[in-house]
Amino acid sequence: MFDTIMVPTDGSEDAKRAEDMAISLAKELGSKVVAVHVIDDKLIYPYEVLEDEGKAILNNVQKKGQQNGVEVNEILIVGSPTHDMAKITEKAEADVIVISPHGKSSFEKILMGSVAESTVKTVDLPVLLVK
Repeated sequence: MFDTIMVPTDGSEDAKRAEDMAISLAKELGSKVVAVHVIDDKLIYPYEVLEDEGKAILNNVQKKGQQNGVEVNEILIVGSPTHDMAKITEKAEADVIVISPHGKSSFEKILMGSVAESTVKTVDLPVLLVK
């Protein structure tokens, strides 16, 4: 049913709970996980710093997968986390998305995270929100 479970992550504590849920669900269902980190194209930090941070975040998901016998594929891209999620899920051939409703930004914690909200509204797949 859910052969490919996609988990967008920014490395925050909330996102780590979503990663854990995705790995656990994949282990239970015999699925694979596609971990996604989007480098926001609006950020002004040097690209190399953001790329290194993204690789480290995805590497941590990879380690969790290995510890649980779950295959984890990684996607690291530059784009708009709020606008590109539908395109990313299509490329990842995801069957379900496991996402935290909150990201790193304090502003996003005021509302449901803008990335999670956009995902729920624009992606035509089941979405599991993990608090």
